Amino acid sequence: MKIFPAIDIKDKKCVRLIKGDFENKTEYKTSPIDQAGKYKDHGFKNLHIVDLDGALTGKTVNLDIIKEIVSKYDLKIEIGGGVRSLDSIKQYIDCLLYTSPSPRDAHESRMPSSAWK
Repeated sequence: MKIFPAIDIKDKKCVRLIKGDFENKTEYKTSPIDQAGKYKDHGFKNLHIVDLDGALTGKTVNLDIIKEIVSKYDLKIEIGGGVRSLDSIKQYIDCLLYTSPSPRDAHESRMPSSAWK
């Protein structure tokens, strides 16, 4: 079994929506980057990230935060939110390919962005 702790990002903060309602949410003081570090420190190897701003707009709004998490921590990342075009897929793949801090074992999501042309 693989367990993926999750980080939902809205307005650059870690949040939890109450029953999926964007207006009814809990905001946490810990930044998404620091929260990813806590999960890594507790031994997790996988992380699920949802860009809630991206889910609302259809764009990769929090790509900068996701890039920083990828560059800082050796975690296998699963991403959702704002993935509605080949361009957004390319942005996420490039983020995972080129900001990695160390050579990691390749996995399915590490397809070169040239494959999308």
